[in-house]
Amino acid sequence: MSQNDQTLSHKITTEANITSTNKPAEIKGDGSFNRQINRFTTPFGNQPDELPVKSGRYRLLWSAACPWAHRSVIVRQVLGLESAISLGTVSPLRPRIEHVDWEFSLDENGVDPVLNVQYVSEVYKNADPDYTGRPTVPVMVDLETKKAINNDYFKLTNYFETVWAPFHKENAPDLYPVSLREEIDTLNDVIFHDVNNGVYKCGFARSQEAYEQAYEQLFARLDVLEERLSKHRFLFGDFITDSDVRLYTTLARFDAAYYSAFRTNRNLIREFNNLWGYARDLYQTPGFGETTDFDAIKRHYHLSITIDPAKGEVNILPKGPDESVWLSEHNREQLSGKKEKFLIKG
Repeated sequence: MSQNDQTLSHKITTEANITSTNKPAEIKGDGSFNRQINRFTTPFGNQPDELPVKSGRYRLLWSAACPWAHRSVIVRQVLGLESAISLGTVSPLRPRIEHVDWEFSLDENGVDPVLNVQYVSEVYKNADPDYTGRPTVPVMVDLETKKAINNDYFKLTNYFETVWAPFHKENAPDLYPVSLREEIDTLNDVIFHDVNNGVYKCGFARSQEAYEQAYEQLFARLDVLEERLSKHRFLFGDFITDSDVRLYTTLARFDAAYYSAFRTNRNLIREFNNLWGYARDLYQTPGFGETTDFDAIKRHYHLSITIDPAKGEVNILPKGPDESVWLSEHNREQLSGKKEKFLIKG
């Protein structure tokens, strides 16, 4: 055996022997999934105790597989913040190392070309050397210090929509209108608990009871949303809001990943008449479809580890579902009578 073969054999053996003596920290005693708290939540703003809003100061790290990161990238593009906030992309396949991480294996030499780091955990450790949680995306990184400064996926799009307004493109849409903010915040909270995080509560459950409870809650909410969307083109009427972005990133991953990988298999999204038309309407909107990478989604959820580094290696990538149907006619414009999907700020 050559030296290269011996090295490769050792690497494969080492990766195969990665074990974990305890269940992941986010699994509760009853087998249910309890998502970790975001570590870096200082808001962006103009106050002394807030992160300064400066063009070119920050880099947004994301994975095309991750729904939480995807929504920040959609909003960044829809609002025209690309020149103000640079973007770094990690691989959808997590590295086979002893802790859960994201890596920049898509980039030359396996490092981010701006931050010069191999793993997302490095910017977390730069900010907090004692950090022991999962390094998550999206995360905003200060280019001056190479430190993670905000990984608050729940609020990040709201910051982009409000305090980052000076850097919006001309005629940028209003995704978070003042008159609807209270209602949007309320619905966002419901969508998070029942749908966005609901699929994960199904997929990461370690007991039958926890799985079934999350499953029932998920589909009960999808049924309610299906009815709501029978009357309106979007969640709040004729125009796209922040809530639509949040729901979309879960719907886009549902049939390709969650249905099989997370056992959310009562219905495919394409079996819901209104949700399916709504999802296609959004997919065919600038900023949505071109940032949706079905291959990355399938590779992550079917081939990669997730929250547990001891997850066994999987080698089969599903061929389906047919992605071309996302471009089929939806006729959702009949509900609004309008061609325009965005509320343009006056």
